[in-house]
Amino acid sequence: MTGVVYKSTGSWYHVKDADGELIPCRIKGKFRIEGLTSTSPVAVGDIVDATIKDTQDGPQGVITTIHERKNYIVRKSVNLSKQIHIIAANIDCAFLLVTLNNPVTYPAFIDRFLATAEAYEIETVLLFNKEDTYSDDESKQIQALKEMYAAIGYTCLEISALKGINLESVKDWMKGKTCMLSGHSGVGKSTLINSLAPGLNIKTAEISAQHAQGQHTTTFAEMHDLDFGARIVDTPGIRGFGIVNMEQEEIGDYFREFFERKENCKFNNCLHLEEPKCAIKAAVASGEIAASRYKSYAQIMAGDEAQYRTDFWDV
Repeated sequence: MTGVVYKSTGSWYHVKDADGELIPCRIKGKFRIEGLTSTSPVAVGDIVDATIKDTQDGPQGVITTIHERKNYIVRKSVNLSKQIHIIAANIDCAFLLVTLNNPVTYPAFIDRFLATAEAYEIETVLLFNKEDTYSDDESKQIQALKEMYAAIGYTCLEISALKGINLESVKDWMKGKTCMLSGHSGVGKSTLINSLAPGLNIKTAEISAQHAQGQHTTTFAEMHDLDFGARIVDTPGIRGFGIVNMEQEEIGDYFREFFERKENCKFNNCLHLEEPKCAIKAAVASGEIAASRYKSYAQIMAGDEAQYRTDFWDV
C-alpha cells in the first residue's frame, strides 16, 4: 500500500490509503534519510509504502519505504541539540501565526522561521492574528511589522481566527495546496482551523495568565482535509526555533533583502559582519534593511539559540 502520513504520535503513524481509510502503522528498525539524525524519521505529509496486515484491532501496517520528499521544514530539537525535528514534509505553503502579545511573537523567531522556509523552498505567509484585540498603538506596531515583511516580498494578512475576520483570504491561499500551520502555543492555530473547518472541533485552551504563554493543546502533528479543496497540517506550538543544516556562507542567502544586494559587497565571500565595504551593513545604516532583520541574522551567525527568544522588539 502507498499512502500519505496524516498523523504522527511518535510511535504510531496514521497513513491514509487511496480509498481514504486511515491505517495505523509503525516503522520497522531505523530509517536513515539523507544523512539526517532526526527525532522521528517519518513526518506528516510523507508519502510512504507500508505492508498491511489484518489484526484483531483492525488493519495495521509497517512502513517500509519513505518516498523522496519535494521539501520539508526542520528545526533543532529542543532537548536533543544534535538531533533535528522534521515538522512536516511535502508542503506547498507555510502559514506562520504571529501575535503581538498573549503570547509575544518576537521578530527574531519570525526571521528564523522564514530563513528555514527559504532554505527548503517553502512559500510562507505571515498571519497576524487577534487583530480585533489590539489598541491603537498596538495596531500601529502590527502595521510596522507588516510593512517591513511586505517590503521584502512576504504576504502578510491581518486576521482574527476567533471572529472569522479575513479568513476568506486565507482560504484563497490554501485552495489546491497542502499548507502547514505553525507558531507559538496560544497564537490561535487550533482556533483558526476550527474557523476554517468547524466540524473538526479541535481542542483549544486559554492563555496562561501567569506567563502570558499558550498551553500545548496540539501535542502531535496532524493533517486535515478541508472541504474547500485544501489540506492543512496542524503542528504543536513551538517555543524556540533552532537553525540547522545551514553553512554560515549561505545563511545570508535566505534573507531575501541580503541576497539581492550581496553582489555589491566588496568581497565575494562577505559574511556581512566585520568586512569593509559591505553592501548589507550599508543598507542597514541607511534604513533600507530593517535593523531587526540584521540583528536576527547576526544572532544566527553567532549560534545564539537562547537569547533571541526574549531579546528585542525593534522594527
